[in-house]
Amino acid sequence: MTTNETVLVTGGTGFIGAYTAADLLEDGHDIVLFDRRTESPVLDALGIADDIRTIRGDVTDPPAVFRAIRETGASRLVHLAALLTDRTRANPRAGMDVNVAGTNTLLEAARTFDDRIERLVWASSSAVYAPPGSYDGQVTEADLLRPATLYGAAKAYNERQAEVYREEYGVSHVGLRPTLVYGPYRESGSATTYVSAIEKPALGEPVEIGPGGTVLDWQHVADAASAFRKAAFAPEEALGRRAYNVCGTQATFEELAAVVRELLPEADITVTDEGEIPWTHTMDDSAARADLGYEPTYDLRSGVRSYVNVLRQEAGLRPVE
Repeated sequence: MTTNETVLVTGGTGFIGAYTAADLLEDGHDIVLFDRRTESPVLDALGIADDIRTIRGDVTDPPAVFRAIRETGASRLVHLAALLTDRTRANPRAGMDVNVAGTNTLLEAARTFDDRIERLVWASSSAVYAPPGSYDGQVTEADLLRPATLYGAAKAYNERQAEVYREEYGVSHVGLRPTLVYGPYRESGSATTYVSAIEKPALGEPVEIGPGGTVLDWQHVADAASAFRKAAFAPEEALGRRAYNVCGTQATFEELAAVVRELLPEADITVTDEGEIPWTHTMDDSAARADLGYEPTYDLRSGVRSYVNVLRQEAGLRPVE
């Protein structure tokens, strides 16, 4: 275990934020969440709501961010506040304010408090890559970024602005590119459409999902959380780059459906040719494994089983084996 430190997590009452807070808490750190809301069903479900401090604030309000860092004495920042793909598409200006200007706020904070802040870790995304079929083989961090969404474009810009802050001002940062993050208590984002292939059968409901034949990377939220913790505390000399792919298990909807049917033989899942995957999921995360010590603990079956059983327990249904 690393030495106890205070870690401030923006977007900490959200899905990945709450799991990351729980992971950091288990590692022995003091956790402060900075978010527009101070209560969260995810924090309650994970049983950590009473063990952390939450500050109400907005990452587009620099004085509020700076004040939180100064008052809490935080030494590491994990920046997860964002408007996801669907909300950015619906409100582009707000998406840019939160995703680009908000990230700049955290970079400025790390620069301003450079005598205190050891590391800023922030969420980039696999959305920086082009749609499926645009690359040959597994996609590495050396491949061309060609986002097809405004959300992805914002993340790609953030990778460059973060590097300028490192080169010009010495800010130590790491950006992580998660994939399709799934697990109990997800509330929003495009992944909620895809995980209906797990959620609805778990509750005995039929589901149609697609497009068939397209590979997606299914990353359990607990594994994503561990990646952010490890990136926050990785030694500076271990970092061979500043943006890392972090992945789970690659599988098509057909392969996911087979796993769900193995657990729930009566599952009514139809895989269609309809649907769109806006960015590639065939990513290589060997750099994160080597430099950060990232090692997913969930394969597809164990991740789906865990997810299904949480849903069934809450619905008063018998768990699956």
